[in-house]
Amino acid sequence: MADHGQAPGEKRLSGRIIIDELIRNMDLGRFELAYTVLLPCVFTIYLHPEDYTRLSGVFDLIVEDANRVLRDRVAELNAKPSVFGRWRSAKRAKEFKIACRDWVIEFLPDGEVPAGDIEIHSELNEAAQPGYRGVKTTLTDREPSVTSDRVRGSETRKSADRIYAEVRYEDDSGPQLYRMTQNEVRVGRGGSDQPMDLALYAGDEVSREHLLLKRDPATGVFVVVDRSTNGTWLDGRRLKRGVEEVLPEHAEIKVAEVITLAFEMRR
Repeated sequence: MADHGQAPGEKRLSGRIIIDELIRNMDLGRFELAYTVLLPCVFTIYLHPEDYTRLSGVFDLIVEDANRVLRDRVAELNAKPSVFGRWRSAKRAKEFKIACRDWVIEFLPDGEVPAGDIEIHSELNEAAQPGYRGVKTTLTDREPSVTSDRVRGSETRKSADRIYAEVRYEDDSGPQLYRMTQNEVRVGRGGSDQPMDLALYAGDEVSREHLLLKRDPATGVFVVVDRSTNGTWLDGRRLKRGVEEVLPEHAEIKVAEVITLAFEMRR
C-alpha cells in the first residue's frame, strides 16, 4: 500500500499508488445498515494539473485495473472466515455491496492539490444525497482542500439551484433531508437497474419505485402518485394506485406504513 504521511512531490505518482488510495478511501467510507455494509462506488480523483497531464494517457488503463481490484476487495470482505475449515455461523455476517451497477471513477485536475498528492472524494451512489456520503481522503493525510461539489460524473451541482420542496424522513440509516430541485422525483428502494432520485434504505415492504412526486412548472402545484404494491398514504388516507393527488403545502406521506415522509413546499 502507499506510504501515507509523505511530503507532496516526494514520490512520483503511479497507477499503483492511485489504486491503493481508492481501496483505502472505499474502506474508510463504509456505511453500515442492519444487514448490509454499503461501500463507496463513485470516486472523483483530483490531481495537480502537472500530474494530471502526465498521467492522462493511461487513465483508462488505471480505471480498468482499479475496477478489478475494487471487485476483488469486495469479494475479500464478503469471504466468510473459517476456523479449522468450518464456517463461523454464530453471528450472521453483513454483506458488503455497492449501490451502483459498477464503480464510477473520474479524474480531474485541480490547482488546490499539491504536486505528488491525490485527493479523492467518494459517494455511496451516483445520485448523491444528504446522509449518504462517502469520504474525502488525501495521499499525504493533509486536510482535503478541493471544494467542488460534484454529482453524476462531470455534472457540477449548482449551489444556486432553486429548492422547490423539502422532504424529511427516517429510514434504516437514520434521519434524512432531501431537497427537491427538479420537477419529478422518483421515490423507492431502487436497484442497480432502477436508480431512484430519493433512494430509501428499507425492507421489501417498500417497492423499488414506490411513488412519484411531481411539480407543475407553470403553476407550482405538487402531486403525488402511488406506484407501489403495499400502498402510499397522504395525511392518513390511502391513495389509489396510479392516480394523481394534489399535495398541500405541508403533508405527511406514509410509504407502506414503514417510513413517513414529511413534505414541505418552499416558496
